[in-house]
Amino acid sequence: MMADNNKNPHDCPDTGHEWDGIRELTNPPPRWWTIALYLSGLLVLVYFILYPSLPLVTGNTKGVLGWTQINEYKEDMEKIEAKRAPFEDRIEAMSAAEVLEDDELLRYAVGSSKVLYGDNCAACHGVGGYPQPGSGYPILADDDWLYGGTVEKIIETLAKGRQGMMPAHAELLSEAEVDELVQFVVNNSNGEATEAQWKLYNEKGCVACHGADAKGIQQLGSANLADKVWRFSGEPDEIRHTILHGVNAANDPQTRIAVMPAWNEKLAVRLEAEEYGDDPEEYYEGDETERLSETEIKKLAIYVHQLGGGE
Repeated sequence: MMADNNKNPHDCPDTGHEWDGIRELTNPPPRWWTIALYLSGLLVLVYFILYPSLPLVTGNTKGVLGWTQINEYKEDMEKIEAKRAPFEDRIEAMSAAEVLEDDELLRYAVGSSKVLYGDNCAACHGVGGYPQPGSGYPILADDDWLYGGTVEKIIETLAKGRQGMMPAHAELLSEAEVDELVQFVVNNSNGEATEAQWKLYNEKGCVACHGADAKGIQQLGSANLADKVWRFSGEPDEIRHTILHGVNAANDPQTRIAVMPAWNEKLAVRLEAEEYGDDPEEYYEGDETERLSETEIKKLAIYVHQLGGGE
């Protein structure tokens, strides 16, 4: 053994193979290494007995412990839900405005909604409320709101969804009028619209949707034409396209599409009934979807409100 010949390693037996001065010896490995090898084999055998390991034709061995990743995941989720339950119960019992006034609950609502937002909203509105430029999705982190930026309005938007509406004007306006209205939008966003442009704006009915000051009407969800926040684009050609083909115009294949789905139609019906002092049961049709729970809607509204642009 090497240990018996450590003072004269050249006396150790070898296999006769030598390369570049390196001999292949026949002495056994160190005892600790041999013991560790056998113990590792025993550990593998114990693992095979206790846990799922060997594939079979229609499945795999289950192991005497019956352990699965799914069960471990469920157990971990139960522990997490138990931790969250007191906060979730409080949020469910409070209004969104009340949660905003409670620092502890507000931190929880924002923190626990990041994954909720990522799973349901980020695909369109982007991480942190900033969608890809030119995507046509609204920015959620600024202070420009088509339908209102209070937490109550955000809940309403999430629950019922939104669908923009602007008629196509390709057959209603002359080319010169379209050009002048495009210039009006550009100039007005800089505070430089002329009296003649304002006159055309009013005469052609734009005032009915965008308001006397061209800042939009939240009840209609019409765009603010007096700032530099653009839903689609502030380039003249893109403005012209919107004027000509509208938004969600039914008979125009080139129209812009601006639709946000409803995430809880049952909540939307209840909110509408409460607004008019009616019984919600009279509004329900039985096919209302609930893609997100009312508490999830409330938490998402708080999260969006806290992105920086909530009113």
